[in-house]
Amino acid sequence: MERKLRVGILGGTGMVGQRFVTLLDNHPWFEVVCIAASERSAGKTYAEAVEGRWKLAAPIPEKVKDIVVKNAADVKAVADEVDFVFSAVDMKKDEIAALEERYARAEVPVVSNNSAHRWTPDAPMIIPEVNPEHIAIIEKQRARLGTKYGFVTAKPNCSIQSYVPALHPLRDFGVSRVMACTYQAISGAGKTFADWPEMNDNIIPFISGEEEKSETEPLKIWGRIEGDVIIKAEKPVITTQCIRVPVSDGHLAAVFVSFDKKPAKEEIIRLWREYKGKPQILNLPSAPKQFIKYFEENDRPQTRLDRDYENGMGVTCGRLREDSLFDYKFVCLSHNTVRGAAGGAVLTAELLKAEGYLAAK
Repeated sequence: MERKLRVGILGGTGMVGQRFVTLLDNHPWFEVVCIAASERSAGKTYAEAVEGRWKLAAPIPEKVKDIVVKNAADVKAVADEVDFVFSAVDMKKDEIAALEERYARAEVPVVSNNSAHRWTPDAPMIIPEVNPEHIAIIEKQRARLGTKYGFVTAKPNCSIQSYVPALHPLRDFGVSRVMACTYQAISGAGKTFADWPEMNDNIIPFISGEEEKSETEPLKIWGRIEGDVIIKAEKPVITTQCIRVPVSDGHLAAVFVSFDKKPAKEEIIRLWREYKGKPQILNLPSAPKQFIKYFEENDRPQTRLDRDYENGMGVTCGRLREDSLFDYKFVCLSHNTVRGAAGGAVLTAELLKAEGYLAAK
């Protein structure tokens, strides 16, 4: 029996790191053997490091409670124990970029939840069902870094992972203009209501940097590889507003879209229901069986009812109808810390393993 790949989690004590820990518990391909965080957590057991800071409803997995947390800055100590790492460190962007590249140069592949390398020209930014072909750029990145195994791949921003999957099956009709307003859960800021009471009975119409990411990252995802870089797509034109709402988990988006060739409503719904990406074709462990679900009910999807669709890895849509300014409008929803963060990164790692980019040392 092939042994499981040994996994490290950088930034394992934060909310996304905690989500990685729970999602990887009893994973069929991966085993958490190392957790690293800031210097103040280093030397403590994982249970000690997150005491009073555990933010998830699920309990801490027994297998990781006694793992002694390492300093994420001690690259060699981590590299000696693992086959690859997930990165969810909370640092300045330039510091994250430098640290993740240090791991890659130490021959440790990095599957990052952070934004630091999303716009590195030879680093793929992956939604596995949407642009799996971009992993081919890794060979160019390895050549630049001078590595045999090491590389960095990034997961896109959580705010786009409801509406980009919904738009992707429709691109043959020429998606030309998109307007999206996202209603984003407080867990996207690493918070719960207990430590952010100001969000009770409140809405904040600003999330720093979120609209810029939401308008530009889809263009890289829909871009193409030319030589040793990924060239972003020229369209659609995207405009967004990103709003923080008093919801624990789940990012909902109200989307307006126009096409070069307007499809029939029934065709859009059929394409959503029938769409399968590479994770579904390969039957990857974390892949939702049905990636996109369409609700006929007028009041669905609802965040509390539908964010856990397909264990939080699926996307739900509803309220598709014609619009007076755009061709159509609809609502879509994804779980921001599962599909949008740790779960999306785990699925990316499964795709990388299936394609031969991750292996035991």
